[in-house]
Amino acid sequence: MAENIRLALVGNPNSGKTSSLNLLTGSNQYVGNWPGVTVERKSGRYVKNKTIIIQDLPGIYSLSPFTPEENVTRDYLLSDDYDAVINIIDATNIERNLYLTTQLIEIGKPVILALNMTDLLARNNIFIDMEKLAYSLGVPVVSISALKNKGFDELIVTAKKAAPPEVHLHFDERFEASLSELSVATQLDNRFDLIKVFENDAKILKKVSLSQSQVDDVSEIVKITEDIFLDDRQSIVVNERYQYLTKLVELVERKTQGIRLNISDKIDQFVTSRFFGLPFFLFVMWAVYFLSIQTVGTMGTDWINDQLFGNLVPDLAQKGLDALQIAPIGQHLILDGIIAGVGAVLGFIPQIFVLFICLGILEDSGYMSRVAFVMDRVFRRFGLSGKSFIPMLIATGCGIPGVMASRTIENERDRKITIMVTTFMPCSAKLPIIALVAGALFPNNSLIAPSAYFIGILTIILSGIMLKKTKFLGGSVTPFIMELPNYHLPKWSNVLRYAFDKALSFIKRAGTIILATTILLWFMMTFDFHLHEVPTDQSILADIGRLIMPLFAPLGWTSWQATVSTFTGLLAKETLVSTMGVLYHAKGGAALNTAMTQHFTALSAYTLLTFNLLCAPCFAAIGAIYREMGTAKWTAIAVGFQCGIAYVFSFIIYQLGNVMLTGRFSPLAIVAVLAFATCLYYLFRKPAYVLPKESVLV
Repeated sequence: MAENIRLALVGNPNSGKTSSLNLLTGSNQYVGNWPGVTVERKSGRYVKNKTIIIQDLPGIYSLSPFTPEENVTRDYLLSDDYDAVINIIDATNIERNLYLTTQLIEIGKPVILALNMTDLLARNNIFIDMEKLAYSLGVPVVSISALKNKGFDELIVTAKKAAPPEVHLHFDERFEASLSELSVATQLDNRFDLIKVFENDAKILKKVSLSQSQVDDVSEIVKITEDIFLDDRQSIVVNERYQYLTKLVELVERKTQGIRLNISDKIDQFVTSRFFGLPFFLFVMWAVYFLSIQTVGTMGTDWINDQLFGNLVPDLAQKGLDALQIAPIGQHLILDGIIAGVGAVLGFIPQIFVLFICLGILEDSGYMSRVAFVMDRVFRRFGLSGKSFIPMLIATGCGIPGVMASRTIENERDRKITIMVTTFMPCSAKLPIIALVAGALFPNNSLIAPSAYFIGILTIILSGIMLKKTKFLGGSVTPFIMELPNYHLPKWSNVLRYAFDKALSFIKRAGTIILATTILLWFMMTFDFHLHEVPTDQSILADIGRLIMPLFAPLGWTSWQATVSTFTGLLAKETLVSTMGVLYHAKGGAALNTAMTQHFTALSAYTLLTFNLLCAPCFAAIGAIYREMGTAKWTAIAVGFQCGIAYVFSFIIYQLGNVMLTGRFSPLAIVAVLAFATCLYYLFRKPAYVLPKESVLV
């Protein structure tokens, strides 16, 4: 059996590593235009040769890591678990990308330089002499294009034949002399060892070829380096590297015209501008939800609800059950339990599919990364970082990867705040709730569905301000630096795959969690505690619902069905819709819409939407919060905070909304005013934390 060849894909964020992995392995890893999409190592086997294993590592700018996902890459590269490195380079910005390349070469493993996005060079009037680049660095250089799927066969062939590079990078004379002097002082003669002394900590020193006595005497090595250089050691290395790279780029790169604004720059002048950036983003999200919830997506949803699960499936099932002479209790389970519950959820698949086609287009074109830039301007005014908005964008698909993406945030306090507020964003599982409320109570109002998105963002900002002013989570704002990729036409294969993946995931949940939940609910709504078959309003579920219904009465919920449905949403948010379909005996979306109008007013339905958007996410997302928080205490704090915010905000909306509609003040309305005043106090009070003495504000 042939021995496996292990190749590591390494590069800066947004250089095209994950896109390259998808093309090489045929995998379906998510491709994103912001740092942190790859927060763990991902691997696959080359489609044309299964003995070649390709490892995709999180994006990294250098071997001096600052974030947890950069640590993943650094630790892997300093291990011996791979045979060669494929360094993916953005060909339109080689000077910044090559900084990492110089460090990879010094590790001593075979390195293959893959110049990605070469199809954009001519458009940007750039010419790169790849032969000179290969000769100067001492490593093979291959031209590829992940967008057009070119050059990957040559890349793999080159990687299989690659040999360890000869380290002959020529830096400034002062730098070379300093390294030589340090070599004598520390009895080291390997450049890679010397670079590690400069750039990394004691943990790294244990990774390189030092004797145990030298490893134990790290403090002495640090003292020697400090005696040799008056400046910061790492600053010297960084400066010398960039001086070397500037000379190298002058040698290999030629621009046929002077600096000019390209199409991306011209678009960014509008979409990221201080005055038009945010309004344009709000308009885009309104258009996305209008297309998916109110128009295009609704066409498919109406047919599935009214025809497929409203008539065709129940009629066929009834005929089949009659032909098989199934007992009435069995028919009741299948028709009023399984079909009513699962069908109520599956009807929203067209809307979900259209929504994620729209989001996929925005992401693949490069616009969504601009949103993070625009929101950083907003967030920073309130003590938050735009880096926190990246997990929130990811959470629009699913809260679990959104929570995991918080690993990209270096500041521990900011990371905890991000974890606690990320799931306020409406994920795909919440879309059926949005569509149900908007379609049933607000059929002609195109602002209700997108308002759910804006409620999520507003709640994130307000709750983030509150948390940032606490003693335990306060502190300075995490810096946010992000590369904006060039705009390009979306690749439809990526967009459709993204939308199909989300729809398929939704269907899988309908066939597992939702199916099991509807069967359990049917049992609890059919029998009493003595296991006698009874009407629904005398069942086990009705008794439980009435017991806890007073807790939600101040939110305007007058039916125990709404209370029970909210609790089942902890299994999966879309289960709320299937539960209502079962409890209201609604066969099809039209029947469920009618039931909603009978049990809810427009205001109480909106508080139902608000509460379920903001309260604790599903159990799977809570598990992700626990893994990222690391303790049960902080997980409980996060879940309690989310439920508390959801209840208080929903309570204020209903009680004050009721005052505006009726003109009457009730005792609960006075409590709502006090709650609103309390929220304002926590928003505008002075921070409870004190910056440490060594902190400097610039």
